Amino acid sequence: MKLKSKRKLVHYSSILDQPIRFNPFVFNRTFLLWAILGLMGGVIAGLYWIVLEFLTHQIAFFEGWQVIPIMAICGLAAGLIIHFIGDPGEIHLIVDNIRFNKGKLDPKNNPSMILSSLLCVASGGSLGPEAPLVQVTGSTGTWLGKIFRLKGEELRSLSIAGMASGFTALFGAPLGGSLFSLEILHHKYAVEYYKAIIPALVASCFSYVVFALIIHLGLGTVWNLPTYEYSGAFDFGLAVLFAMLATVVGWTFIYCTKFLKSIFNKQEIPIYVKTFIGGLILGVISYYFPITRYFGHHEINTLLNHPYSIKLLFFILLFKIIAIAVTVTSGWRGGFIIPLFFVGATLGLIIHYFFPSINVSLSVICCMAGINACVTRTPMSTTILLATLTGFSYFIPILFASLTGYFLAPKIPFIGSQMSAKK
Repeated sequence: MKLKSKRKLVHYSSILDQPIRFNPFVFNRTFLLWAILGLMGGVIAGLYWIVLEFLTHQIAFFEGWQVIPIMAICGLAAGLIIHFIGDPGEIHLIVDNIRFNKGKLDPKNNPSMILSSLLCVASGGSLGPEAPLVQVTGSTGTWLGKIFRLKGEELRSLSIAGMASGFTALFGAPLGGSLFSLEILHHKYAVEYYKAIIPALVASCFSYVVFALIIHLGLGTVWNLPTYEYSGAFDFGLAVLFAMLATVVGWTFIYCTKFLKSIFNKQEIPIYVKTFIGGLILGVISYYFPITRYFGHHEINTLLNHPYSIKLLFFILLFKIIAIAVTVTSGWRGGFIIPLFFVGATLGLIIHYFFPSINVSLSVICCMAGINACVTRTPMSTTILLATLTGFSYFIPILFASLTGYFLAPKIPFIGSQMSAKK
């Protein structure tokens, strides 16, 4: 018998001689940590949503021409909060800290982020609450990790799990929210931090349950698309074609944002002046096109159920892109995922107007998938999120559209920190 085989035999014999340890479950202390984080994330998201709805209803009292001064005032107030309390940063900073700051998100920026984003979202800015929630719940994960003296990948994974819990609470999609928190971190490698997958899933599930209990959320779709019936393999080709058109709109949004950013950054002016100017512009757009106001959570259903003329649809598409770009570049706080879904839905309705024989649900959902995957580089989570939010039963066309948007996206990602590396 060879020496190597003898060593193996001795090793296996020593294992058999050891007493059997009864430990049949994967369940352990770390699971409890992920669960606690999810519960905390659900509570944070629930309280944030309650306050957001209250403020939204209060500010919605102002209509007509009054939206112009009220949005300007809210923009000024949000800018003053950021100026005096501290700049909480944007999604770029969150990605940057997770990747290059050992996964640490600083909780000290949370008061500024919560207050400023509540004003920006509630007053009608074209950004949603997903980014603020991700920042707050992600930093809660960092804080909890430090209490338990976690380091390295364990701390990073807990921060990512916190991000997932916040994102999941808003969208009601634990799997989609978990994948998004991983995909958003890199423009190319979807699971670069694969060790965070299970923590993110666990935290997301607990967060969703708590959030649902707090705001009495029911299970079901958010956006009501007409019933889609599969008509053959040709639908896959249509999905790719629609996504290509959506990608063109995605490129337009990206370069519109870069252009406006260069204008706002050309002059050294305080943040509250930028947010005030942004509020004025957003107020004017909202006055002429009220459906472009807010981030689109409820407005997408209004868009789908109201017979807008083709001329008005084109104007809605154009000015919603401008509104999102102004909101992003003028210092207003929030996330652009749901607003991009709104843009995609508008484009899908325009396509259906010119080609009425095409199923409207197919054109709408593929455009939503294509533009979001193009801008955020998140094809997997985009597919799952849209399937969950719309109840679209055929999964594959959405995936085709998402991958098309992903592969036709600009080489330099819109979220710059997805690509850059610190030296």
